[in-house]
Amino acid sequence: MNTTVSSPAAALRQTRPQPRGYAERNVQYWRRNLVVCVFGSFTTLVSLSMLLPFLPLYVRQLGVSSQSAVIQWSGIAFGATFLGTALTAPLWGRLADRYGRKPMLVRAAIGMAVVMSLIGVAHNVHELVALRLIAGLVGGYASASTVMVGTQAPRERAGWALGILSTGALAGNLIGPLVGGVLPGWIGIRGTFFAGGAMIAVAALLTIFVVKEEFHPESDAKPHAGNATAGSGSSARRPDYAVVAALLVTAMMVLLANMSIEPVITVYIGSLGVG
Repeated sequence: MNTTVSSPAAALRQTRPQPRGYAERNVQYWRRNLVVCVFGSFTTLVSLSMLLPFLPLYVRQLGVSSQSAVIQWSGIAFGATFLGTALTAPLWGRLADRYGRKPMLVRAAIGMAVVMSLIGVAHNVHELVALRLIAGLVGGYASASTVMVGTQAPRERAGWALGILSTGALAGNLIGPLVGGVLPGWIGIRGTFFAGGAMIAVAALLTIFVVKEEFHPESDAKPHAGNATAGSGSSARRPDYAVVAALLVTAMMVLLANMSIEPVITVYIGSLGVG
């Protein structure tokens, strides 16, 4: 007859509650955080895209006279933001893994609110380009929102939550140019930048006081050993770099085709006799 003898230490390990992971600790906050992230992504993308209708006009207002130079500087100023985003996105992602998602949201919102307001007081086109570059360097609210929502929402609701977040971001890109076509007639071009900065500032306040996150650096910042061990023995878990490269090239080509006309569309409409 076999008898099982359990030591007090083993019994203690069985009764001791296992530490909860990041998703389990934050699942109760995902709905409220989703609402704020949708609003923040919407406002930041409205502010970034609303300058499209009047960017060449602002460049001309800053002292650039010839039409070819206006187009060139408009393209440089427009692309500077995306260049800055590409340079710092990996850094912000790594810091989010180390210090939490909410600090990255707050950093992006405050930084973009300040920079957007400063664009409204630019004295020359060089300052405009520099500030647009800084906006890209310190920005990234929408991407940080995607990370937070994707890691906090329950697995069965993650697709729906990310879809709602994407809808908010898309709405911001669509409504931004409409806002940029109307506001300058009421408050001027510089005032429009101040309005954009104010909208992002509201998103920053909501992020600070409404968004909740329980982040434990000692556990959440460390990779899970179990996942690493399981992945080391299976080639199926290794990233297919050829597929990643193909996706990057495809996305680049699509965005190149779509965005290349943005800096010149206002000048083109003016050449058609619309004044």
